[in-house]
Amino acid sequence: MKKIILTTLLTLFVSQVNALEVSDLSNDEASSGLKAALIQGAGQAVSKLGATDGFFANKQVKIPLPESMQKAEKAMRMFGMGKQADELVLKMNRAAEAAVPEAKALLIDSVKKMSLADAKTILTGSEDSATQYFKKTTALPMGEKFLPIVKKATENVQLAQQYNKFAEMGSKYGLVKKEDANLEQYVTQKTLDGVYLMMAQEEAAIRKNPLGQASSLIKKVFGAIGN
Repeated sequence: MKKIILTTLLTLFVSQVNALEVSDLSNDEASSGLKAALIQGAGQAVSKLGATDGFFANKQVKIPLPESMQKAEKAMRMFGMGKQADELVLKMNRAAEAAVPEAKALLIDSVKKMSLADAKTILTGSEDSATQYFKKTTALPMGEKFLPIVKKATENVQLAQQYNKFAEMGSKYGLVKKEDANLEQYVTQKTLDGVYLMMAQEEAAIRKNPLGQASSLIKKVFGAIGN
């Protein structure tokens, strides 16, 4: 009997949420629900990436040597320097994992500064409109936060210095992309890419299944978007 009652109540709740449209939401509801969702998504993305192996064991975001450097990596392995190459890749990913926690405060601050116009644009925009908003508002300051942490994490790897020297020469002759010519800059950019990729996935999950989210306000707002 209890199970039947619970099922009935859930059905009624789902029906009420599905009956909503964005126009039915107040400005405060739309803004607060969106901000709650963004803070939740940002926190989850940072937690996943900022842990040990958050980058290194995740094929989606693991940072390899730049494509333009992979021929050099193959040569290193042929000459018995595979251990050094593996160490560099590991250190690159550990640097990213160490830097990511710095993102949380910046992401939350960006949410708090969001205007009502921004909120409405995100709510009625594309599937990754929230992620695009974060890219626009946090990429520069986040990169500035990440870079010194990445430098510190890679400074003890001698191969990093060799990489920078070789890549700088290669970039002059068009063999290495300019943005890949500095190891720390490359890792910083890849760390940013990883953060936004995870945030896009969190955003997609919330949009796809609003009823699976913890906050009733998130359910209400994103349930309305789905109509």
